[in-house]
Amino acid sequence: MGGLSIWHWLIVLLVVVLIFGTKNLRNIGRDLGGAVKGFKEGMKSDEEAPKQVQDGRTIEGEVKDKTHTNV
Repeated sequence: MGGLSIWHWLIVLLVVVLIFGTKNLRNIGRDLGGAVKGFKEGMKSDEEAPKQVQDGRTIEGEVKDKTHTNV
């Protein structure tokens, strides 16, 4: 879209603001930012998940009750 000048973009921005309003645009931006932040946190927690290797198999999960062990 290199053929559009700054004046074209300002007119497009003005039309978008008139159609949606500043409050709706702010809410959309907040929702989009929250979704991106949640996605990043989800990706980070997947990478940091603890893994154990036993008998050549990978075991994933969490311990819910430490009093019962399978030895």
